Amino acid sequence: METLDAIEIFASLAQETRLEAFRLLVRHAPDGLPAGDIARALQVPHNTMSSHLASLTRADLVEAERQSRSIIYRAKLQTVQALAGYLLKDCCGGREEICEPLIADLQSCCGENRPQSRKQQ
Repeated sequence: METLDAIEIFASLAQETRLEAFRLLVRHAPDGLPAGDIARALQVPHNTMSSHLASLTRADLVEAERQSRSIIYRAKLQTVQALAGYLLKDCCGGREEICEPLIADLQSCCGENRPQSRKQQ
């Protein structure tokens, strides 16, 4: 990831509605949500939500797929992974003991606190 890409991502997320929309899509990954459901959940007019989703799409944080009359938006978790990698690339000058708690905290969000997927059950 390049610095300008990271800046564009942060700029897109530096607005309350877009940040909440992205977090909502992360909670609904990998299935995503129709644009109308996102607008209703966040109590935002549909046309306003469309502008916010377009900004998130330009920043490569979400992708859209037309399904019949709906547009389904999904969080692009690989972009979040690339951003985290960019931010932590030179973590703490290579001193593992400093980075370890940060990495463990990132792992905990997807570890034992999450329900098991059907494959794991």
